[in-house]
Amino acid sequence: MGFGVFIHRSDSIYDDSPAEQYQFPSQYLGRVQACLGDWIIYYEPRKVAATRGYFAVAKVARVIPDPKASGMYLALIEPGSYLDFVNAVPFSGPDGVIERGALNEGGRISGRAQAAVRPISTADFNRIVSIGLDEHEPELPRLDEPGATPPADGFEDRAQALFTFEHERDRVMQLSSRIVRNRLFRRLVLQAYDKRCAITGLKLINGGGRAEVDAAHIRPVEANGPDILTNGIALSGTAHWMFDRGLIGLSNGLEILISRQANDPESIRGLINKSGKAIVPSRPFERPHLHFLQWHRENCFKQ
Repeated sequence: MGFGVFIHRSDSIYDDSPAEQYQFPSQYLGRVQACLGDWIIYYEPRKVAATRGYFAVAKVARVIPDPKASGMYLALIEPGSYLDFVNAVPFSGPDGVIERGALNEGGRISGRAQAAVRPISTADFNRIVSIGLDEHEPELPRLDEPGATPPADGFEDRAQALFTFEHERDRVMQLSSRIVRNRLFRRLVLQAYDKRCAITGLKLINGGGRAEVDAAHIRPVEANGPDILTNGIALSGTAHWMFDRGLIGLSNGLEILISRQANDPESIRGLINKSGKAIVPSRPFERPHLHFLQWHRENCFKQ
C-alpha cells in the first residue's frame, strides 16, 4: 500500500466521478494498484483555468477493468472516504513546490510531475493534507448541531488540537472521523454559500458569531452520500428540516419544488426567496450536482 496523486480534470475525456470512481488507461494500472487500500490526493493541473490544485482526498477500495471501455480501468473509491479540502492547495507555495517528490535531483520539476497517477511520499502527503484541511479560523457550529459542544473555557481550542498530528496513521484516523468530517464539510459548504441559506436567501449571524445556517447533505451520509461540496447545500434550520423530510426539493434547474403533501404550501412559499430558485455558488464545481438532486427527488421528495 502507498499514498498517491491522481490528476483529475472536470473537462476530462475520462469517466471520472471523484467521490465514486477514477477511470484510467492500462499504462497506469501498476501505480494505481500500489495505492489499493490506501489514500490518494486529487490534483487539478495548472493548465486548467482557475485550477484548484490539490483539492481532495479519497481512499482506493478496488481496481477493476472498466466494463464499458476496453483497455480502461476503474479505481473504485471507498464509500464515505472522499473529502474535499477546505483550502485548495497550489502546486507551488511561498517555500517552493509543495510536493517535493515532484522535483529531480537538481531541484527542478521532473517529468513524473506530469504523470496522471504517481506515488507520493508520506511527508508530501502529510504536508498537502495539513494545508488542505487547516482551519485558520474554525467555523463555529450551531450549538444545536449533533456533536457540537461549547468550549469548557476561553482557552480551549479543540479544532487546533484535532489537527496536531504526530504520526502518519493519526492523520488517516482523522480523515475517517465522522466528527472531524462533519466540521470540515460545514466549513466548506458555508464558505461556498457565503453563509447564506440557498432557499430563503437569509444570511444570519447570531451574537456569538455563529452562522444560523446548516451544511446539509443532499444525499445523506446514512444513504452513502459523500462529503463532497456538490452533495452539499447551505440551509437555515427550517429549510433543512423541510428538505430532509421531502417537503421541498430542487429541480435540475434549481427551481425550488414544494411537495403536494405539504399541509401549508402558502407559508412555505412565503419562506422562499423571490427568485423561486436556490441561491447557489457561481462556480460550477461548487454547485449541487444533478446526480444528487435526482437522488433526493426520487428518494426523499414527496411528489
